[in-house]
Amino acid sequence: MTTLSLRHARVRYGPLEALHGVTLTAPGPGLTVLLGRNGSGRTTVLRALAGTVALSAGTVEWDGVDVTRLPARERARRGLRLVPERRAVFPSLTVRENLTLATAGPRPALDAYPELGPLLARRAGTLSGGEQRMLALARVLASHARVVLVDEPAQGMAPPVADRTYALLGALDACVVVAGERLPPPAPRGRTVFVHELRRGALVFSGEAGERRPR
Repeated sequence: MTTLSLRHARVRYGPLEALHGVTLTAPGPGLTVLLGRNGSGRTTVLRALAGTVALSAGTVEWDGVDVTRLPARERARRGLRLVPERRAVFPSLTVRENLTLATAGPRPALDAYPELGPLLARRAGTLSGGEQRMLALARVLASHARVVLVDEPAQGMAPPVADRTYALLGALDACVVVAGERLPPPAPRGRTVFVHELRRGALVFSGEAGERRPR
């Protein structure tokens, strides 16, 4: 099992505080959703967990160990993968080259996203938004990561591909945290989806997806 947590976390961007003492836990293996509109703080939570933004107060804990001062590169070396909303691929490299950097070859990625097959020779920067998301996620799915953090995983995807993406993420043997404005499709039987809903940098709900009442 792998668990990632924030404890009383505060993050500031200059004079503005983006997180106001947020405490939450993402258990793994399993899927945790950071729910909220733009400006809610959901992306900042992902960045704080990944170590790409510093806390002004509070802690980040990985399996109960304080990793607040652990650099992002060291968290990545230990098995954490972050897929940001933008700039998640190497635009000047081909699709095949992007996949080869992350895995031994494109085969595992094509099993997850056969749509990438005809695009292997294309430069990643020429792909549509949805195709770039598939490429970025395919690299992570094949990486055997312990922790996977994804901002807007289904952005730009057709509904069937988006549903497949959430199913793939939910089936990983990892602690998976995704951020978005909407809940994903229902999890397969035997899998629990946890939700932390944020509003203006504060937590307004924590619990299982089935416990949350629509707002």
